Amino acid sequence: MTLFDDHPRGATPRLPPRRRPRPPVRYAPLSPVQNFLRGVLATVAMLMLVFLGNLLLVGHVTHLAAQQQLRDTYRAQLAAGTAPVSEGDFDDKLLADGVPVAILSIPQLGVEEVVVEGTTAGDLMRGPGHLRSTVLPGQVGTSTIMGRAAAFGGPFARIQSLQPGETFTVRTGQGQHTFEVLGVRYAGDPTITRLRGESRVTLVTARGAPYLPGGTAYVDAALADTGQDPGARQTTKLTLPPQATPLATDMTTVWALVFALQFLVAAEFAALWAYRRVGWQKTWIVFAPVLLLASVFVSDQLIRLLPNLL
Repeated sequence: MTLFDDHPRGATPRLPPRRRPRPPVRYAPLSPVQNFLRGVLATVAMLMLVFLGNLLLVGHVTHLAAQQQLRDTYRAQLAAGTAPVSEGDFDDKLLADGVPVAILSIPQLGVEEVVVEGTTAGDLMRGPGHLRSTVLPGQVGTSTIMGRAAAFGGPFARIQSLQPGETFTVRTGQGQHTFEVLGVRYAGDPTITRLRGESRVTLVTARGAPYLPGGTAYVDAALADTGQDPGARQTTKLTLPPQATPLATDMTTVWALVFALQFLVAAEFAALWAYRRVGWQKTWIVFAPVLLLASVFVSDQLIRLLPNLL
C-alpha cells in the first residue's frame, strides 16, 4: 500500500456509481393561437425598436444627408441666380414642399441649416421650414421659420439661449441679411410691435424637455438694414393648412400608415405560414428583412403623426 493508493494490493477499486443521464425536456408544441400571439408580440417589439431607433438615431443621419443635398442644390441656384424670392420658382410655379429657400446661420449656436419651404412634420424632417403664409427673410414684413427642438438633428434646440443684441444671418436669393435678436417670448406673451417698413424674422420651436414638448418658444429678430420688397404669396393665414401650424400633427398621410400596417400584417401572416411549413431557420432568412422593411415604413408614418416641432 502506497501513499497514493487507498486500496490494498490486488484489490479491485470501486468505481463511483454512474449517474443516469437526465431525460431531455420535451415541451408541448404551441397551438396555432399561441404561435400567432408570439409572432404578434415579436412584431410589436420589433416595431417599437425600429420606431425608437428611427426617431432617436436614424433621423439625425437622414437629416444630415438631406441637408447636404439641399445645400448643394441651393448653392447651385444662388450661383445661377434662380433661387426663389417668392412663393413661386423662377418659372412662377408654386414652390413644392421641401425645396430650399434660404440658409440660416447662427454661429454662436453652431447652427448652419438650409431652410426649406413648408412647415409640416415631413418638411421639418429635412431641416427648418419657412411658413408659407409669411414673407421670406429679409423682405419687408415678418418671416417665420420653424425648426425641431430634438428630433431630426434638433436644429433649434438652443435658440432660446439667444440674448438680445446677438446677431445671426440668413442668405436668400436677394442676398445675405443680418438680424439682431430682440428677445425670447413664449405662447401667450405679448408680441413686440413691428415698425412700418421693417423686416423681421421669428424663429419658432418647442419648449420643454427633449421629445416632450410642453409649449412653443419664439425668438424675434429685426433686420438692421432696409428690407427688400416682398415677393408674391399665394398662401395666407386663412388658407394655411392646419398641419403647418406650430406643434401640429399631419393627418393627411394616415392613408399611407394604413397601407404600411396592412403590409406589416400580411408579412406577419406569411411568416407564420412559412414557419409551420418549412421551419424557423428558412422563415427567418426570408422574412426577417421583409418584416424589418415593413416596420420601417410603419415607424416613418407614425413619426409624421407626432408634433412637427418635436
